[in-house]
Amino acid sequence: MRTAYSVESVRAAERDLMARLPEGALMQRAAAGLAAACAELLGRVYGSRVVLLVGSGDNGGDALYAGARLARRGAGVTAVLLSPERAHAQGLAALRRAGGTVTDPAAADALIERADLVLDGIVGIGGKGGLRPQAERLAAAAGRARAAVVAVDLPSGVDADTGEVPGAAVRADLTVTFGTHKPGLLIDPARDHAGSVRLVDIGLELPEDAELEALQHEDVARLLPLPTSGSDKYRRGVVGIAAGSARYPGAAVLAVAGALRGGAGAVRYVGPAGESVLARYPETLVSERGPAKAGRVQAWVVGPGVADDATTVAEVLASDVAVLIDADGLRLADRATVAARRAPTLMTPHAGEAAALLGVTREEVEGARLRSARELAGRYGATVLLKGSTTLVAEATGPVRVNPTGTPWLATAGSGDVLSGLAGSLLAAGLAPRDAGSVAAYLHGLAGRYAADGAPVGAHDVADALPEAWRDTRD
Repeated sequence: MRTAYSVESVRAAERDLMARLPEGALMQRAAAGLAAACAELLGRVYGSRVVLLVGSGDNGGDALYAGARLARRGAGVTAVLLSPERAHAQGLAALRRAGGTVTDPAAADALIERADLVLDGIVGIGGKGGLRPQAERLAAAAGRARAAVVAVDLPSGVDADTGEVPGAAVRADLTVTFGTHKPGLLIDPARDHAGSVRLVDIGLELPEDAELEALQHEDVARLLPLPTSGSDKYRRGVVGIAAGSARYPGAAVLAVAGALRGGAGAVRYVGPAGESVLARYPETLVSERGPAKAGRVQAWVVGPGVADDATTVAEVLASDVAVLIDADGLRLADRATVAARRAPTLMTPHAGEAAALLGVTREEVEGARLRSARELAGRYGATVLLKGSTTLVAEATGPVRVNPTGTPWLATAGSGDVLSGLAGSLLAAGLAPRDAGSVAAYLHGLAGRYAADGAPVGAHDVADALPEAWRDTRD
């Protein structure tokens, strides 16, 4: 499992390690890894032109020491000092001994324009707020240049802990981060500024519980529900789907499609789209008597395409099994009722739906995805799967899961209905809401990649690709 830690946790681990190492050894480890990554990106170091954007503190020191290593290999290295009086003294001396030069920001634009590589060492992981005007100008120049932009630990101007970008920030082609990933490298909008991310191990000993987790194939394989020799369709779990309406029958069909591929033994459908569901998936158990009389289930999915059917939503919420609420169900669900439920609840909003529930704008949610997901989970006493460019699965406390799979082609009508059915089936098969949500998002993202293969894709294609995604995680 990939993990990410807060600035506070990283700083504490660094202090512990530095107390056991010779002075400067930790920075040298970081600089060695940074220089190696830059050299690999350049391909040919000798004769290349490298510009260092150097702020104050250790982040600038990492850049200076890495620049010194590149200069010793024949690169022409120039450091642009944004705060000369606070530049890392030992790193600056090392750069000069290696033949590097120093200039001030006023002369930097022409150097950046001709550079092969620009190393962003402006602000470290403790930085807050957007870039200051002088740094913003240099970051913009780097963005216009043909040079590859490499960020030291984190792109300057993004928030390491939250993934928020409160102002101007560097856009990197590569971020070389030290010791562990930081949440901002995995969560948009900051993730979009990081480019590719390379982790350099510097020997940090970190706590067992991370702030952020990202499942990998082996984690998903371990969590997937598998039938045994004694399984039957009821022992494997039955998921109920309360979805669709006369206006939106397709939402029911797509939710059932996802549910049938989610590991539960059977799918019960309740709603007005029964004929459409049976025409596509005759194995579905269809009832017209409402959720309370549909028969036993281990979990419910409610909301996709139900329009204004508040009665069905309330009936599902009154059940004593796990419930996934999506789409129209999010708007119709009474917050106090959800918070009072004893059985688990998983909510799956996109940014617009989350914004409506929180009483803020969509832009605010998209700009602060981690904070928004946590706040929504706290308000409703539920697990929240916030869909989007980086899908998060959050509870009010504890590690948040971020989904590493997916493709922009998944931004298509009905894709979320497939995800809801899939996650609901995993709930019925016995997974806890956080596991069901994060495993479903992972498989859904993989299926989206396979189905799209670089071309437009429909939600039904994603559902059809789920078995391939499931098998891939177990190979």
